Amino acid sequence: MPLTVFQEKLARILAVNRTPESHLAGGAAIHLGPNSIRFSNDLDYFNDSLEKVAEAFSADFMLLIKNSFEVKVEIQQPGYIRARIVMGAEATKVEWAMDSSWRFMPAVKDEICGYRLHGIDLATNKILALAGRNEPRDFIDILDLNKKYLSLGALVWAAVAKDPGFNPRSLLELLKRRGKFRPEDFLRLHLNVKLNQEEMKKEYVASLEAAEKFIEERDPEEVGCLYFSPKTKEFFAPDLSHKLNKDYELHFGRPGGILPAVLNELRL
Repeated sequence: MPLTVFQEKLARILAVNRTPESHLAGGAAIHLGPNSIRFSNDLDYFNDSLEKVAEAFSADFMLLIKNSFEVKVEIQQPGYIRARIVMGAEATKVEWAMDSSWRFMPAVKDEICGYRLHGIDLATNKILALAGRNEPRDFIDILDLNKKYLSLGALVWAAVAKDPGFNPRSLLELLKRRGKFRPEDFLRLHLNVKLNQEEMKKEYVASLEAAEKFIEERDPEEVGCLYFSPKTKEFFAPDLSHKLNKDYELHFGRPGGILPAVLNELRL
């Protein structure tokens, strides 16, 4: 149960205002599935421009008031608005923020929240977040996303396209400095499972080692791409045998995201 009952109620109400350019992202989108590890403290709505942030907040504000919620704005500035949404004894934080429209995949239609950021983009965004801050929630999310989508190495390799200030090695070096937490650091998180910190650390160290090997084996001209298998119709992390067989396609991002060519053909 990734969202509290109150958060899900909010997300379903606000779903009518969501579009591919104004979608749910962040921790709430990562943990939208029933078997998620943790609850998110807020709902984050990413928008493709400053204007979209203002438009989305205005539309959502009116909808919330219409549905008898109290909207307590805490921060309001160009490109970012944070409010506490209250009804009776229940409350949660909601944020409307601008984020780059550059992504690997289009936003995904979702029954609960209307539109959400695609899992691949949630994962590459989280890689960059963990590189920039040593937060327990990001550490937990990365381990979870590695199981759901791609290995750490494949995510690092792709994520540098979102932030050209990094190359795969420099990004990986920052990630090696993360993951140093004490048990009390996790106490402020609303978790859905009991954590085994020793096992988590072993898993993270092994992922870092595998990521280093993955980066060493890749062609530098392919940096910033995802690897897509036409056979399985999934993104994956190729090894040297795949490289020799050339049984994959390179998938690069763009504004608004794009489906792999094979999936585009299936839609037509």
